[in-house]
Amino acid sequence: MTGWQEFAEQAPELASAARARLESMQHHVLATLRQDGAPRVSGTEAGWYGGDLTFGSMPGARKARDLQRDGRFALHTNPGDGTMSAPDVKISGVAVEVTGDEQAAWVAEAQPPQTDAHLFRCAITEVVTTRLSDDQTHLVITSWTPEQGIRIFKRT
Repeated sequence: MTGWQEFAEQAPELASAARARLESMQHHVLATLRQDGAPRVSGTEAGWYGGDLTFGSMPGARKARDLQRDGRFALHTNPGDGTMSAPDVKISGVAVEVTGDEQAAWVAEAQPPQTDAHLFRCAITEVVTTRLSDDQTHLVITSWTPEQGIRIFKRT
């Protein structure tokens, strides 16, 4: 699995655009898998800890329990004002819970509202941005996976 730093080394422009979009808004949409395999959508805040993309969660929250059981996730950035002036970003991967001394160090640094908050480190399996072309005649979709690198598609 690929961490954020490795992704950023392989696709620096895409990583920069994705990170800027994540940092432009506080709240995003996280999809996890319920125990029966059905999707669950939750609000989340994304951040970075030790160079890795991370999610925090209130203790015992359903999204935390989902990720503890099955770490697969999809994250969709907040669409903002709907103008698509910034690219729409979707990130997929596997989240792994950070525990023990490392979780305690994160609590000391990030100071979440509760000291027993969950922290999940994300391994990235796909990043996709969608934006309008400069002449606003078509969509430009940029996709990255560890196996295929960067691919660009145009849709009219």
